[in-house]
Amino acid sequence: MAIQQAVVAVPARLQSSRLPNKVLAEIGGKPMIQRVLERCREASTVQAVVLCTDSSQLQQLAEGWGFPVLMTSSDCSSGSERIASVADQLMALAWREGPAVAEQTAVINVQGDQPFIDPAVIDAMVAEFQRLDPVPAVVTPVYGLSPETIHNPNVVKTLLAHDGRALYFSRSAIPHVRDVDPTDWHRHTTYWGHVGMYGFRGDVLAAWDQLPASPLEDLERLEQLRLIEAGHTIATFPVAGTSLSVDTAEQLEQARSMV
Repeated sequence: MAIQQAVVAVPARLQSSRLPNKVLAEIGGKPMIQRVLERCREASTVQAVVLCTDSSQLQQLAEGWGFPVLMTSSDCSSGSERIASVADQLMALAWREGPAVAEQTAVINVQGDQPFIDPAVIDAMVAEFQRLDPVPAVVTPVYGLSPETIHNPNVVKTLLAHDGRALYFSRSAIPHVRDVDPTDWHRHTTYWGHVGMYGFRGDVLAAWDQLPASPLEDLERLEQLRLIEAGHTIATFPVAGTSLSVDTAEQLEQARSMV
């Protein structure tokens, strides 16, 4: 069953541990979350861009900018859990007229701390959903890593199969190149980084709370491993590079210097 409708869900909260209230930080005269929402709205293949939050302050702001808002629990432990908690409402906004068909809906998760997200990547993700048969559980973008980032644990790596399926995600360099100095691993294979965006098939997102606990997710602190450990297929497609995610004061200054 091919994907017929798509919606962007932007999960956001104010209680960020490393940089509190970061989504309200001003970048070029606008709060960061406004920049994210407006860039997502430039995508041509989605029916709606929706803020998912537990903050009444963010709700009022987003509605003032013309975006629909779905309120969520403050107990959500991740962005995926936050949008999964309102999956049915998101899919209803995607279909607008008539009942939503979960298996034919793509829900694109864009983080609220990516102020320079490229709308073309959102459209490319929807196109991948429509191209692939059978439709995968999840689609996510990857990019080729430069040699100096391969061993950086803050850069999430993706190990790919020959057909582009994600076999694993890790903070370590994967694959390990045996009998070769780690500084030369990049000469033997392509290392892929993960862009922090996910497109979920609607029925998969709606069943998020039914996924079994994942020891790998707990070890690596990477929520996508819960899907892999449960047997779901994560398809990937290449993009030119990652989008800046603002997690620290230094990255916020970097973002401000870019506008």
